[in-house]
Amino acid sequence: MRVLVTGGAGYIGSHTVLALLEQGHIPVVVDNLSNSSVESLNRVSEITGKPIEFHNIDLCDEHEFHSFLREQSFDAILHFAGFKAVGESVANPLKYYENNIGSTVSLLKAINASTSSAPPKVIFSSSATVYGSSTELPLTESSKTGEGITNPYGYTKFVCERILTDTVAANSAFQAIALRYFNPIGAHKSGRIGEDPAGIPNNLAPYITQVASGKLSELSVFGDDYDTADGTGIRDYIHVMDVAEGHVAALGLSEPGFHAVNLGTGQGTSVFELLTAFEAVVGSPIPYAVTPRRPGDIAACYADTSLAKKLLGWSSTRDISEACADAWRWQSQNPQGY
Repeated sequence: MRVLVTGGAGYIGSHTVLALLEQGHIPVVVDNLSNSSVESLNRVSEITGKPIEFHNIDLCDEHEFHSFLREQSFDAILHFAGFKAVGESVANPLKYYENNIGSTVSLLKAINASTSSAPPKVIFSSSATVYGSSTELPLTESSKTGEGITNPYGYTKFVCERILTDTVAANSAFQAIALRYFNPIGAHKSGRIGEDPAGIPNNLAPYITQVASGKLSELSVFGDDYDTADGTGIRDYIHVMDVAEGHVAALGLSEPGFHAVNLGTGQGTSVFELLTAFEAVVGSPIPYAVTPRRPGDIAACYADTSLAKKLLGWSSTRDISEACADAWRWQSQNPQGY
């Protein structure tokens, strides 16, 4: 398939471009590089030995992007483009509503304007944050969404899913798949591409690796008094290459309509368990301090992954130890990122 990958120079996008190339697909990347580096794509080319077509375009620039799409033909579009820092979304909500929702609307308008026959399927980068405050465990695709979402980032994902649902309802030829990731961590086994956050990491795994490398002084563990076995929050950490391969699997789904599918492992791992797994890989203790809970954090969140297996023929194959080892290899080899 010829596949457009929006935001393809980012963390999950670049790993998915690699997985696409490995499976013989032809990815074309569009990214404005506002929170990513084209070096990630250079390294994907280095790993695979294959060139990557890249266009520096902002999806929110409707004139430029629509002109680009009119001149192209794609079998599918993987839509990763969007901001993803929860804390920043709280501090600057308009930036997130404008970019995340605006880029999705721009993409769908461009598809409508440029497609005379069957439109390309859209595979959307969604998130388990759409489940909000749902306490049902494990979370299934039929679990309640939208209620109790605690940040604008999560709400943009929920709204984009609603937009896709309505678009599908208005056009029976349109197919959209929302892949709801849980907590992607790790890096490609080569150590050449990985998670490269700007500034202080918002996510737990890169924060741990930066503490382990001495770049940051200690890890803040936000609360050790949850109703869990060790008192720390439990999340479903999934290797980024499993997430990438989930997107490749979704290309094979031929059923029309809108589909929401969880991408997770189905297993919960606590903060202390993840920290211990990293310590085993690093070979030394990683300093941490317990601090008060963050508002809005829940005790546990992990996926029911049976639909992904049934619908996509996909399930995760890598464990926490492998994810930690790959993340540490990336950090060790690239202490300053790209």
